[in-house]
Amino acid sequence: MDWLVSLFTEPSYLQAVIILCLICAIGLPLGQIKIKGVNLGVTFVFFAGIFLGDICNRLGIEVDRSMFLLAQNFGLIVFVYALGVQVGPSFFTSLKSEGVKLNLLSILAMVLTTLFAIGAYALTSISFEDSMGLLCGAATNTPMLGAAQQALLDVHPEMVDEANGMATACAVGYPLGVIGVLACMIILKFVMKGKISNTTDPTSETYVAEFRISNPAVFDKSVREVASLTEKHLIISRIWANGKVAIPESSTILHEGDHILAVLKKSDLQTFNILFGQQESTDWNRPDIDWDNIDGSDLVSKHLLVTRQGLNGMKIGSLHLRNQFAINITRVSRAGIELVAHPGLRLQLGDRVTVVGEETAINKVSEILGNEQKVLRNPNLVALFIGIFLGVVLGSIPFFVPGMSVPIKLGIAGGPIVVGILMGAFGPRFKLATYTTPSANMMLRQLGITIYLACLGFGAGSSFFSNVFCMQGLFWVLASLVIAIVPIIITGLIASKFCGLTYAQNAGMLCAAMANPIALAYANTNSNEDEANEAYATVYPISMFLRVISAQLLMLLFI
Repeated sequence: MDWLVSLFTEPSYLQAVIILCLICAIGLPLGQIKIKGVNLGVTFVFFAGIFLGDICNRLGIEVDRSMFLLAQNFGLIVFVYALGVQVGPSFFTSLKSEGVKLNLLSILAMVLTTLFAIGAYALTSISFEDSMGLLCGAATNTPMLGAAQQALLDVHPEMVDEANGMATACAVGYPLGVIGVLACMIILKFVMKGKISNTTDPTSETYVAEFRISNPAVFDKSVREVASLTEKHLIISRIWANGKVAIPESSTILHEGDHILAVLKKSDLQTFNILFGQQESTDWNRPDIDWDNIDGSDLVSKHLLVTRQGLNGMKIGSLHLRNQFAINITRVSRAGIELVAHPGLRLQLGDRVTVVGEETAINKVSEILGNEQKVLRNPNLVALFIGIFLGVVLGSIPFFVPGMSVPIKLGIAGGPIVVGILMGAFGPRFKLATYTTPSANMMLRQLGITIYLACLGFGAGSSFFSNVFCMQGLFWVLASLVIAIVPIIITGLIASKFCGLTYAQNAGMLCAAMANPIALAYANTNSNEDEANEAYATVYPISMFLRVISAQLLMLLFI
């Protein structure tokens, strides 16, 4: 039995793997336990790591810290990169319109929480390192903690105890951050009870409208000539002329009295209403419309998947599908966002396109696009490792700021998430297939964050309880609650009263600013889930990036 004892007690990579798996195996099921409808989910692994770390410390069991550090950093890298790839395809699109407003409000929340954390340092006996740990915990942002610890150790490698103390403070502030932001969601729901969500679909850029050609300026002009009159994008899916319906080509001539069915951005509706002359009153955006039987013709509408590798990054117009097969691609669904399928839009692997035409023609287009679900199930590991490599390199590049003796780095949290977003958005242009199924992406993110939290908790466990159950621990608890609640309530009220945000948008924005998916889950059950999730995805990458950068700046300025 000596081999079994040594397996658990002697420092080795096998011991590190065993302890890591034990932490995760304990923390994950316990995290599913609900108390009054709320559970901690994967974040409970953090606390399981703390308990096991404390037990090992009390029993005098030594471990190979370098193994845990490797696993912790790699887990964080995988998590933030997979997150970036997930939101990348819709990130720059979502920044338009409401996106700028949402991100500015999230920055306000981040500034206020940071000021309250600095206030805790200035007005109490809490050290600056500990106040930053409390901020990371109250904001439930462990990547921020990793960035702050890295910045501290880059400047002062000897301050290992202080870096571990930050993790301990984060462990104290974490549950209070969860509870505090959850309380904020409940309070805001009560305050905004008359403005829960929009009635429109926040995940759609597209709008279907019917126009009657009555503007003399476009009489007897071709579709190509009319399109050149504006920079706005529009796809004409059907045209009714002389009692017949057809798929228009770029050379099709528009005559007075013709009716067209068009797909456009809703924000551009007024522009095209003026251009064509008159919008018909028929509501073509109802969910119950049978698109295969709207006009008695042989035209049908089908959804096809882009699964052929060679099409990744190609522009729709370069395929010449409309001229070859008399069909129209009207919409492209990507990462939950509906896009107008204009000729300049680049296709990405995994896109779902809406095609209008005769069924035989659509079947031929299906062969060209691929339309094979099984192809999307194969993971694109080459792009994954290229992205992680580039992310780590980017995170290691020093940026010199005038007046600061130490350069700033994006770090292992900032670099991969930036590259992940860029890869998800622009990878197809360089023939990199970054698409992963939602379940595969979720698996990567959950695996990465679980390993990271387990190692982080284990590292903080040796001194956790001795630091909490004392007078200093009481100060930590009170400071964490103030940091987590007061700035969020202030920002939420400003967003509601002066910026016109619905509760769903407000909740998504605030939960992203505080990196709190637990509070988001509560908001989703009490509002429009798609609207809240869209706001969360719009804000999260920038808030995560700014949290990571601000953590390093603050450490360099105050230490």
